[in-house]
Amino acid sequence: MHSIKSLTLDELASRFTALGEPAYRARQVIEWLYLKRVGRFSEMTNLPAALREKLSAEFDERPLEVVRKTGSDDTTQKFLFRLRDGQMVETVLIPASPALYGEASDRRTICISSQVGCAYGCKFCASGLDGWKRNLDAGEIVDQLLRVEGESGERVNNIVFMGMGEPLANYDNLIRAIGIINAPWGAGIGARHITVSTSGLVPRIRDLADQSLQIRLAISLHGATDAVREQIMPVNRKYPLAELLDACAYFRSRKKQKITFEFILIEGVNDSLEQAAELAKITRRFDAKVNVIPYNTVQGLPWVRPTEPAQDAFMEILHRAGAAATIRREKGHDISAACGQLRLQTEREKPVAAEPGVN
Repeated sequence: MHSIKSLTLDELASRFTALGEPAYRARQVIEWLYLKRVGRFSEMTNLPAALREKLSAEFDERPLEVVRKTGSDDTTQKFLFRLRDGQMVETVLIPASPALYGEASDRRTICISSQVGCAYGCKFCASGLDGWKRNLDAGEIVDQLLRVEGESGERVNNIVFMGMGEPLANYDNLIRAIGIINAPWGAGIGARHITVSTSGLVPRIRDLADQSLQIRLAISLHGATDAVREQIMPVNRKYPLAELLDACAYFRSRKKQKITFEFILIEGVNDSLEQAAELAKITRRFDAKVNVIPYNTVQGLPWVRPTEPAQDAFMEILHRAGAAATIRREKGHDISAACGQLRLQTEREKPVAAEPGVN
């Protein structure tokens, strides 16, 4: 059975017609799902009992199961969700943070996963250590937002697709989920508050540029030259930096929003002053923003974060060169908030049930 949260309003109306029900019932269900945040058909009290039984037989109404929930000293929260097939994904709720976009705001940001695991093998990332399992469907993507809001009591107003997985490798489900999240009848979050992060899938960046929605783009750069980037990001061999930057130029020509370059700072790999200078050149070329993130240590991987003086020296080069750069420190470092860490820890322990009081 499929999740009802994978369907648009028009698709749901067509499904109701096929079930012999009036199409207006679709809007009633949508209001329960996204306005009242009620996911169980048995609780949709303005629907006839017979229809609720039909819906229960037709659709999987089970919400994502919260396996673990961790809170950070800086109020970042990470959720580990179990999917209906037993696989697990992570979602992170990040408090208002000007470092995400280089501007002060009261945003509450959710970092959403698009895949179970990852096939792209970035050397510093925990998401792909156990390989790629499968894509999430659109309903599983949308439900991360609904479940986090329900568990945290916070209304999210900013979304970044930079959790587990490569979003653009699950392009069709990603675009469908974004449409549902953006729709006035859905979660109603504006396209300018939705960012898709990619490790550099050049053809899909161009596809995303051709979408009518003014979605934001973030590039997981992590190396300002091919020599450095190839050490830690195998995708660079297929799509070298020049091709990636050409795709960024195309995106920029089609969208009003600035591109953000993400740069995880790793000691002895990409934290040299030379890398900072090259990064500044790229940033100025696109009038882009740079989000520098000191590395979150992952058990089993050799990389470490630079010292704070080294971080400061790197940032000074960027600022002196006129780059719009911010550094994000300690957002979730104490709760293993880097992509895939909590899932990896859990799967390598004995199987766990949901924690008491969490469902």
